[in-house]
Parts: sequence; C-alpha cells; structure tokens
Amino acid sequence: MSTAASSPALEQPGLSQTERVVDTFVAPTKTFTDIRRNTSWWLPWLLISIFGLALVFTVDKKVGMDKVAENSIQLAPKRAAKLDQLTPEQRASQMEVAAKMTRIFAYGSPVLTVIIVAILAAVLLGTFNFGFGAELKFMQCMAISMYAFLPGIIKALLVILTLMIGGGEGFTFEHQLASNLGGLFDPSSPFLYSIASSLDLFNIWTLILTGIGYSCVTKVKRGTCMAVVFGWWAVMVLIGAGFAALFS
Repeated sequence: MSTAASSPALEQPGLSQTERVVDTFVAPTKTFTDIRRNTSWWLPWLLISIFGLALVFTVDKKVGMDKVAENSIQLAPKRAAKLDQLTPEQRASQMEVAAKMTRIFAYGSPVLTVIIVAILAAVLLGTFNFGFGAELKFMQCMAISMYAFLPGIIKALLVILTLMIGGGEGFTFEHQLASNLGGLFDPSSPFLYSIASSLDLFNIWTLILTGIGYSCVTKVKRGTCMAVVFGWWAVMVLIGAGFAALFS
C-alpha cells in the first residue's frame, strides 16, 4: 500500500491579516474560522480608526463641531428647550462646552472603539461560555467584534462622499447617513425615533457578521448565535430608547 494514503494531510496555511479583512466582506466564514488559529485584531482596528478619523476630520472642516453639537441638541427636544431658557451668554457657554465634548469624543474614536468592543466581548463571552458551554477566550471575542465592525468603513466612505458633495447641514454623529428608519419618525417622539434609528443597514450587517463569527469559533448552531447577538442588541436598543425618552 502507498504510504501517501496513510500520511496525515498537510495543514492548510492560515490567512494573512489582509486576507481576513477582504474575506470579511466576501467570505466571512473563512475569516472567523481563522480566528481559532490567530486572535489578532490589530489590522481591522487600524483600518476602522483611519477611516473613522478621516470622517471626523471631514466633519470638522465641512460642518464644524459647533454645528454638529447644535444639530445633536435639536434632536433632543427637552434639552433644546432648557437651553432656550438660558440667557444668550449662558447658552453660548453651554454650546461651547458641547462642541468641545463632541470634538474630544470624535477624535478619541479609536480608543472608544476598543472600549466598546471590549464590553461587547465580555458580555458575549459570558453568555456563550456560561449559557451554552462554549470555551471561548476573551481575545477571540475581541477579534470577532473588530472584524464584524469593518462594514463601518464603507459607511464612513459614504458619509465622507456625502459631506464632500455638500449634504452635511444637518449632520450628527448619532445619525450620519440615511441608512436607517429614523427619517420616518419625528425626533419629538424620542422613544420611537431611537428605535427606528437603530434599525440601520450597517448595524444589521455588523450583527449578522457577529453571529457568523460566534458560530464559526464555537460549536453553537448559527441560528442560536444569531438569536443571542440580536437578542442582546434588542435589549440595548430598548434601554437606549428608554433613556432617550427620559432625557431627550
């Protein structure tokens, strides 16, 4: 008998970081399966940060953080009404603070991305390990979310294009693009407006990728993974809508 038949099959080489990024859009199963081998997530984070900061820079130059802060306040009727009750000097001071905070958070988006992804990773790690007996590691969860966030690059490019054309008069970081149902609801109904705004094409894309990611790294069925991811998202959307109704 030939010894070739009894020899172990050669292991397939792992994907490069660039191949992972490309496959996230065209063959996501390949990307997320490769996370079992290597949990590195530096390249998607770097790309998200670069395109995110490019968007922030464009907003700063084309719209201005003062205008962005003003637009955000107008989407919160209660807050806008309180500002209108102030003297012109007091209102100007409050708006200056709002613009500074908007700028800080905008340019600090690379750090915020890591914090947000870490929180998501911790929540889903606990859910899958304790709820479904998975054996996930924290860095695997970090990698899944970082790659799942890559569609945000396409959104950033579309927003930059829109701003360059000249459509940024009403821009806010909360609602960057007409890719959700928020435009169908009045901001004066903050609960419904918040929920509708969360029903965003890019949010759903990210959630689907996240579900695929966990199904590839764990032995949990894909449908169950999708249910877990979308379930947590629904909880967060309702909590966010509740806060919007109370404080907007």
